[in-house]
Amino acid sequence: MFYAEEMGAKKPYIIAIIIYTMLPGMYVVNKAALDHGMNTFVFIFYRQAAACLLLLPVAALVERTNVRSMSFMLLLKLFFCALIGITISLNLYNVGLKLTSATVASASNNSVPVVTFCLALLLRIEEFKLRNPAGIAKVTGMALCLAGVFAIAFYAGPSLRPVNHHRAFGAATRAGITAGKGAWIEGAFMLLLSVVAYSLWIVMQAAVLKEFPNKMLVTVTQCVFSAVQSFVVAAVAERDFSMWKLRLDIGLLAIAYSGFVVVGVSYYLQAWCLEMRGPVFLAAWTPFSFVLTMFCSSFFLGEIVHLGSIIGGILLSGGLYSMLWGKSKETKVEPCSTGLKGELVRKAPEVAEDVTAREEHEEATSASSIELVV
Repeated sequence: MFYAEEMGAKKPYIIAIIIYTMLPGMYVVNKAALDHGMNTFVFIFYRQAAACLLLLPVAALVERTNVRSMSFMLLLKLFFCALIGITISLNLYNVGLKLTSATVASASNNSVPVVTFCLALLLRIEEFKLRNPAGIAKVTGMALCLAGVFAIAFYAGPSLRPVNHHRAFGAATRAGITAGKGAWIEGAFMLLLSVVAYSLWIVMQAAVLKEFPNKMLVTVTQCVFSAVQSFVVAAVAERDFSMWKLRLDIGLLAIAYSGFVVVGVSYYLQAWCLEMRGPVFLAAWTPFSFVLTMFCSSFFLGEIVHLGSIIGGILLSGGLYSMLWGKSKETKVEPCSTGLKGELVRKAPEVAEDVTAREEHEEATSASSIELVV
């Protein structure tokens, strides 16, 4: 009995480790596929198509009776959510990954909660006060995040030798290692733009889920839209159809791993972990993924890790934890009808609705460091 309880307490930690062990594998195999010459836009299309093949049958079995409840306006909103948060974000991300390294791509994820907060601040969904510790922590998080981005983009510093000189994925091109300074800076800002697009998607997603709280249908619909959009982008960007041909190589492995393993397994595990321990617990593990990616990219890809990337990753991780700490210290509004919200409903219904919207957005913002997998 005691053993079962002890294992139950450890289960969320085990699940979080599994999730953030999967993600470095995705960064490494994706980087290897791109370095082997696979077109970035074609790769995103195949990745999303694989995700659709996995998720559509599940949605057809579980949610087939709820599809008719989706209005045209809701579908239009989901179309633009998919365009911004998946199609644009993932294509920018992969271009940035190709021009930089798996380590830098992983480090950029630490800035998602901070950028999401900044966008919410501009849209007046979020607010902060500089006179309390929570507000100071948020400003510190934004400053550390900005410093991390500039450190990665503009400071290389001394390089660390690869852990393994014999790469597991064969003779890939050394684009990520020998790319010029201009290409590296361009790649870093592509990653930043990707994070901005994804953070905007989080803000939009919170509003959509408030209107239609069926997470499965929202996810699958956006996945289908993004697959169609990615096909159009790839068809325009790559007209040499020999580049579309799939072979039994690292490219096919990357598509299968990203589309099936990460989307299928990681999506379910993330949902379970969010339900058990909440978004802040899961977000706190993001730097673990960065450290593991740095080791794996050096070992399997022979990537040369620069001191600037390490410093930038540490600054981004510090910004993440500062933001999470600030969020955790904010005053929570009790949702019960006899509490503050009940009093607000009695006195001013429009104010109570604003409180509800802020609560729902805070939950979405806290979860925003979770990797986009669809």
